[in-house]
Amino acid sequence: MSNDRKYPIKSFQKVVCTLSTYYPLRLKASLHETIWGGRRLAEERWKEVPPGDTLIGESWETEISNTIQNGPFTGQTLDTIVQELGVKLLGEQATEIFGTRFPLLAKFIDARSQLSVQVHPKDHYANEYEHGKLGKTEFWYILAADPGATIVHGFQHDTDSETVHHAISEVQLEALMHEEPVQAGDVVFVPAGTVHAIGSGILLYELQEYSDVTYRMYDYGRLSADGKPRELHIERSLDVTHFTESAQIKMQPVQVTESRTYDDRCLVACSYFMTREITLKDGEFCGQASTSCIILTSLDATASVRYGEELTQHEPLARGESIVIPAALGQFAIEGEGKLLYSYVPTPEDPVWEAWKSANPLSA
Repeated sequence: MSNDRKYPIKSFQKVVCTLSTYYPLRLKASLHETIWGGRRLAEERWKEVPPGDTLIGESWETEISNTIQNGPFTGQTLDTIVQELGVKLLGEQATEIFGTRFPLLAKFIDARSQLSVQVHPKDHYANEYEHGKLGKTEFWYILAADPGATIVHGFQHDTDSETVHHAISEVQLEALMHEEPVQAGDVVFVPAGTVHAIGSGILLYELQEYSDVTYRMYDYGRLSADGKPRELHIERSLDVTHFTESAQIKMQPVQVTESRTYDDRCLVACSYFMTREITLKDGEFCGQASTSCIILTSLDATASVRYGEELTQHEPLARGESIVIPAALGQFAIEGEGKLLYSYVPTPEDPVWEAWKSANPLSA
């Protein structure tokens, strides 16, 4: 992790020591240009993107190099604040699972064109073969999908490494992969080891273990701009792949609360993350940060996060924006109207996780 700071260490530590409370951290998202991206993030008012024909495939909401846009930490990177605050920011449960690094990377992904077929390793494999890095389990929340849009998730039938290797070499892996139609509102869980790809015409929100370990298994024989095939990671892909049909692709969200002022649904849960969808009905949702930091992302909500002594301080949250709630913040409230996502690292005894596992036993 980088140790760069905008301000001297001594003066920065003085700011930390004189804070009477922790506060929601507003992050400036980082936009990533890709050959398969589009302009949907701008056209549908999720993000401001550079003018012209620049193709933006991803907006990384919690990249550790993103800068904080509010309060005493303005101008500092998320990475710097993680190093300075440690468990006070991350939380004890997040630290137990991920160590003293920011645990989760949230993204918006605009797939104008089909992505390559990929697979991610589990933690133990990444630790051994990728210099101590994390593996990657992730989930997708489909925000928009063109008619007929599909994803790749697992295989049509159980297969084996030799058969898959041959299909890759003959550029015929499509015959083995399972394609699943998707539409807005679908929740797709992608555990490490699952062969997967996002199809064209899909806009989604992704939450993943904070890891950059991706093995490209197959790219449909496509050539890059220089006329050469993109690099594949065939041997590593075959090492970590589950050569099976996916037992469950679309998750069954669980209703946590349905009230006059808000609805609360758990979309997905595992040991790495839980994401709940909060729908505010011009009302208020009360939250509690303690064992994990929390990532809040507005889908269409116009909201305000109230925090501090007697919850008198406010931080606004609008469509496409994300903020991080430090674990040490304690009680807070979200008021307003519309949908937002509420993600954190759950404890094993979390009752919401237990309810989700009961509704999704094949993915628990």
